[in-house]
Amino acid sequence: MSAEIVNLRQFRKAKERLEKEKVAEQNRLTFGRTKAEKSLTEARNEKANKLLDQGRLEKPAKDD
Repeated sequence: MSAEIVNLRQFRKAKERLEKEKVAEQNRLTFGRTKAEKSLTEARNEKANKLLDQGRLEKPAKDD
């Protein structure tokens, strides 16, 4: 019965790599959008705001 010999330094580095990969995957999901996707979202939001404003009965008062 012999146990497998493990290099602790290599084990620690492999664990750190896994943690970094998990963080990177989360960042890709959160921030990984192309410029075209961002522009499309912005255009859709502007269009929705315009349609919403068209249904207003009164214009909001401007603060000068």
